[in-house]
Amino acid sequence: GEICAFKIHGQEMPFEAVVLNKTSGEGRLRAKSPIDCELQKEYTFIIQAYDCGAGLGGTNWKKSHKAVVHIQVKDVNEFSPAFKENVYKATVTEGKIYDSILQVEAIDEDCSPQYSQICNYEIVTTDVPFAIDRNGNIRNTEKLSYDKQHQYEIMVTAFDCGQKHATEDVLVRVNVKPVCKPGWQDWNKRIEYKPGSGSIPLFPSIHLETCDGPVSSIHATIELQTNYIGKGCDRETYSEKSLQKLCGASSGAIDLLPSPSATTNWTAGLLMDNNDMIFKFDGKQGAKIPDGIVPKNLTDQFTITLWMKHGPSPGLRAEKETILCNSDKTEMNRHHYALYVHNCRLVFLLRKDFDQADTFRPAEFHWKLDQICDKEWHYYVVNVEFPVVTLYMDGTTYEPYLVTNDWPIHPSHIAMQLTVGACWQGGEVTKPRFAQYFHGSLASLTIRPGKIESQKVISCLQACKEGLDINSLESLGQGIKYHFNPSQSVLVMEGDDIENINKALQKVSYINSRQFPTAGVRRLKVSSKVQCFGEDVCISIPDIDAYVMVFQANEPKITISGMDHFARPAAQFESERGVILLPDVRIVSTVTKMEHPLDLKEHDRANKPVVLEEMLHNLDFCDILVIGAELDPEQECLELDHVVLQGKHLDATNSTAGYSIYGVDSMHNYEQVLQQIRYRNWYTSVTFDRKFRVKCSELNGRYTSNEFNLEVNILHNSNSNFMDHVNHMIIQPQFLQSVHHPEGSISTVHNSVVPSVATIVIIICVSILIFIITLGVYRIQTAHQHSSADNEGSKENEMDWDDSALTITVNPMEKYEKPHQTEEESEEEDIEDEEEDTTSAESDESEEEGEEEEEEEEEEEEVIVQKGHKQNAIRQEQLEWD
Repeated sequence: GEICAFKIHGQEMPFEAVVLNKTSGEGRLRAKSPIDCELQKEYTFIIQAYDCGAGLGGTNWKKSHKAVVHIQVKDVNEFSPAFKENVYKATVTEGKIYDSILQVEAIDEDCSPQYSQICNYEIVTTDVPFAIDRNGNIRNTEKLSYDKQHQYEIMVTAFDCGQKHATEDVLVRVNVKPVCKPGWQDWNKRIEYKPGSGSIPLFPSIHLETCDGPVSSIHATIELQTNYIGKGCDRETYSEKSLQKLCGASSGAIDLLPSPSATTNWTAGLLMDNNDMIFKFDGKQGAKIPDGIVPKNLTDQFTITLWMKHGPSPGLRAEKETILCNSDKTEMNRHHYALYVHNCRLVFLLRKDFDQADTFRPAEFHWKLDQICDKEWHYYVVNVEFPVVTLYMDGTTYEPYLVTNDWPIHPSHIAMQLTVGACWQGGEVTKPRFAQYFHGSLASLTIRPGKIESQKVISCLQACKEGLDINSLESLGQGIKYHFNPSQSVLVMEGDDIENINKALQKVSYINSRQFPTAGVRRLKVSSKVQCFGEDVCISIPDIDAYVMVFQANEPKITISGMDHFARPAAQFESERGVILLPDVRIVSTVTKMEHPLDLKEHDRANKPVVLEEMLHNLDFCDILVIGAELDPEQECLELDHVVLQGKHLDATNSTAGYSIYGVDSMHNYEQVLQQIRYRNWYTSVTFDRKFRVKCSELNGRYTSNEFNLEVNILHNSNSNFMDHVNHMIIQPQFLQSVHHPEGSISTVHNSVVPSVATIVIIICVSILIFIITLGVYRIQTAHQHSSADNEGSKENEMDWDDSALTITVNPMEKYEKPHQTEEESEEEDIEDEEEDTTSAESDESEEEGEEEEEEEEEEEEVIVQKGHKQNAIRQEQLEWD
């Protein structure tokens, strides 16, 4: 009747049942070991009750029916939330509001829903433009800016439903990237160019950002804009004659717009830009070319070349605008030949005379080109090979679109007037005046009679010295096509592969081959077109606007040195070869450079370390000018063997004002030519000296040398030997002296050893010397007349003294040895003794003292004449030597 045991059926259940009261059958179910909800939340098993059985051994137990026990383990919040990742990362684009940037997730190991679920997330970092919801989604609360902040770092924590927070917060990194804008990246707006740098890359790191657009091909155009530099780009600013010589053109070109000078003064009244030799015509100015500059008969072959910048003509009914015109000077208004612009057409007029042709012949040639009125510089060459006239513009050939015929001009004896910038109207008006004025700019206007130029020469004359270039063409990527325009100011590139286009554009460079380039800004523009794979909408690439800053070249200092004064016998000047003027002339150019100017403070600028370097560059003319009266062609001239000019880019002109050597060539070649110029004078009796001045130039006067003055003396007859000695002893070493200044510059000492009046002074001195000798002879002869024949020996001694004062020997005891001598003889011997002493004491006296003695001698001779007796004469001789 009692319950003795409870038995649990199941696999190793961590429970046991014990009997509390056998009689009542009460028992207790308890755990044998700690129960962990996280290991097992629930237990289900069967329990049965047993009675005590029969007998002492408890055999034959009876058991009850089976009862099912279900146990649920109650959870304790023992675990904290933990995030799945150590760090969360996300990238966003600036300027957008996102619903969710990223989601963070935490877990809790508790077993119950109350404690295992994450009920909330929270951003721990303060003052950040982000928020998080209960599901862990992070969003931005405002638009982010890449410029303001590239990256945000925020800390986030999590809470379970029992409000237990994570033991460790998690780091969330949000990167902000700029809005993807298709275009070229990593290029500089300013590119600096120093003269002499050669070729420098414009965009060494450039690359194209397509924002993952499906690009199939790229077409890029790089344009160097130089139309505001000089005549459309940086060209050599030498005179047109020098340039034509440099380009191999045949000689004979006549410059109609030269720099104003004493010999070319017809351009003095025109508006002019000195640096680039540009003449601006405002519709109110014209220039008359003097007679004799251009031959009257130009024959059937000649060439006109010019640079012109011209815009649309003002007014509805545009007038003719004359560039060059040859018309009647008086009485009539006939145009013999002319070049003019009319309604944006270039017209060349050529009227033949009746003595040249008597039939209807081509007279007007018209060209219609857009460039005539585009306000840009263009190079025009009108090649006349009558009856054919060809126009070259910027090196391209153009045939006239219209040719009109006309009758020849009737012959007359009316003089013609050649003009530039307007046409001279000599007839049909009350007073001759200019008409048909030109509006625009002209430069390098030349006319070359009897010659026509080749295409090669024309291309050389209009070539730019700056442009675009490609470094190492062979390394351009596969599939890259490129094309330059003739002046290399525009480069077009095309390719399929973005990477190859990037590399190709990185090789594009700027080059300026001038030694002294025009300083200033050169604008750059890169425009691009992109094609996509069969899509209507394709990305647009913005243009690049950049510029090249060309720095000013260091200004050279050109120094001419050499012997600046010499004298030669007249016979040398009268000889067939004459006298070489500049046998040792030297031309040196130095440039000043600063050392580390950036490292110096403001107050140290005055003491910058200066370095002078000798540099080599070309010259374009050297003039030897006559100072004073011009050369008289009847008796003197300057000469040069023209064989000296062979093999050089040099030419020379001669006039009574001097000698001019011109052409673009090295300083060494100029030295060689200057050292061969000779001066001849075949009538030297009226000329005592000549003065010359030498001056050289680079870039048509942009840089000029010092004025080197030379004086040449012509020696006549007696003083030639003496002056040769002076030249040899004094002047010759002078040009070997050079002073090295602390700065390093080389300047020759130009001190005049023999002044300009030296010859006259020396002639006077020699004349006085001759006079003194003659006077001495005369005085001795007078003294002889007052002496007796017996005293002839002593007088001969006196004569010997006059001839050679330092060889006299007199015995002072002689008068005592000969007592029979007269008193007169004794006194004369005493005088001779005094003469010896005086001679030895005064042999080194100056010429001035000699002149005083001469005056005393003259007075004393008068005394001798007045007092004839012997005693007075002896006393007078005594007086002379006092």
